[in-house]
Amino acid sequence: MKRKKITIVGSGNVGATCAHWAASKELGDIILIDVVEGVPQGKALDLMEAAPIEGFDCNIVGTNNYEDTADSDLVVITAGIARKPGMSRDDLLSTNARIVASCAEQAARYSPNAYIIVVTNPLDIMAHVALKASGLPPRKVIGMAGVLDSARFRTFIALELGISFEDVSAFVLGGHGDDMVPLVRYSYAGGIPIEKLIPAERIASIVERTRKGGAEIVNYLKTGSAFYAPGASVIQMAESLLKDKKRILPIAAYLQGEYGERDMYFGVPAIVGGGGVEKILEVDLTDEEKVQIAKSVESVRSLLKVVNL
Repeated sequence: MKRKKITIVGSGNVGATCAHWAASKELGDIILIDVVEGVPQGKALDLMEAAPIEGFDCNIVGTNNYEDTADSDLVVITAGIARKPGMSRDDLLSTNARIVASCAEQAARYSPNAYIIVVTNPLDIMAHVALKASGLPPRKVIGMAGVLDSARFRTFIALELGISFEDVSAFVLGGHGDDMVPLVRYSYAGGIPIEKLIPAERIASIVERTRKGGAEIVNYLKTGSAFYAPGASVIQMAESLLKDKKRILPIAAYLQGEYGERDMYFGVPAIVGGGGVEKILEVDLTDEEKVQIAKSVESVRSLLKVVNL
């Protein structure tokens, strides 16, 4: 059986970590591509030399040429400038829009049947940029945000309760920014609603920490942003796509009437499988949640106007 081919655009911390997680799960052969000569080649070789130790079998190649990515099953776009302390995701907008448009266009030219997962920030806008530049159908271009935001939410809930991370389920709706909406009512610990286990003021604190989760790490690192959890989040999505697992995952999907919105990427729960975004799931929202969602929608739309989308 022919192995899947995964291209990761950008071989910085996020791209290299995506490659690491993908190799550990043997999802397929991996191409690391970057504009900087030597960096993708070196990281690819280094990672492949771990194969005899860790026992994974996949070829990992670094390149500066999109021709080497031809016929990929999946393209992950991590390329772009990273956030620095004091910089919002939105500050990255114009520079990263140019980078992502170029990456998506070239990736689709050589791999017209691929799925694209966009990781570059500001996420919802960059997914939209990639959709337009690639010419691929919306179901095949997906933004990675909700899996990461939900993982942070789940982490903080588990730490609060002193329980296993595995026993917490939760998800976050909305744009990947400070207006994201962690849905407390749909969050559980061992099947028990967290509202039954955690005082309201502590839940409010956890929600706020989730919204600022990326900035918290940026402030610690000072010269970069998160990469372990973002990389793992990408590969959870990749595995569901490539193995047709049909996981229900919170992702940035292109809305076409769902949640009363259209023609924009936004964080929603969806069935992710061999068909890409196979179905967006609409959940009932309270009036307060609808207000929060509307605020997040407006944040995303305001940035779309900046890049004329």
